[in-house]
Amino acid sequence: MRHKVAGYRLSRGKDERIALRRTLIKQLFEHERIETTITKAQAIRGQAERLITMAKRGNKEGSEKMVYARRLVAARLGSNEMVNKLFDDIAPRYAERPGGYTRMYKLGKRLGDAAEMVLLELVED
Repeated sequence: MRHKVAGYRLSRGKDERIALRRTLIKQLFEHERIETTITKAQAIRGQAERLITMAKRGNKEGSEKMVYARRLVAARLGSNEMVNKLFDDIAPRYAERPGGYTRMYKLGKRLGDAAEMVLLELVED
């Protein structure tokens, strides 16, 4: 029984799951939209929105808090160029938005295995 067990396992071990989530989030921030299965999109959506909120608050607070927020985001993403894009390009776009930075469009079933596919993208505002 999986009582009180949060998150999606994605048929992978712990390290593979962490690497997959990190890669998908980096791709989302790099291309601002990705096409993936609905389960993977639901698994990363909350984390991506939390990172955007963290970057937004870090920019708003000032230099000391921004350095701390950048370090936290870098620890989760593992890429300095993605951290720079998140803090300099993506977070200022959503400065006045209270949340809901991503959108999912259902695309239908994949031909090979009939997995439900979605387009996960950052909201244009």
